[in-house]
Amino acid sequence: MKLTFAILIVLLLALQFRLWVGDGSMAELVRLEREIEKQEILNERDRLRNRQLEIEILHLQSGPQAVEELAREDMGMVKKGETFYLVVDSQTQKAP
Repeated sequence: MKLTFAILIVLLLALQFRLWVGDGSMAELVRLEREIEKQEILNERDRLRNRQLEIEILHLQSGPQAVEELAREDMGMVKKGETFYLVVDSQTQKAP
């Protein structure tokens, strides 16, 4: 009887060890759930960025006015005969 009880105790301890520490343990489950949450946040951020890019692509495909607007805003391009003026706000400049 003592031998059976000892075997059951050892078996119980081995199963508890596996439950809390081994492969497929509760600690690993919690770690994986955290990783899933982080990945879902990254996926949502990427979905929003993709949507913004899709909108920009559609806008650029709409005609040459969109391309001209982008060239003027992002690259500072000007048409022939135009004069480009850059207005600098004194508050945004860094002191020497």
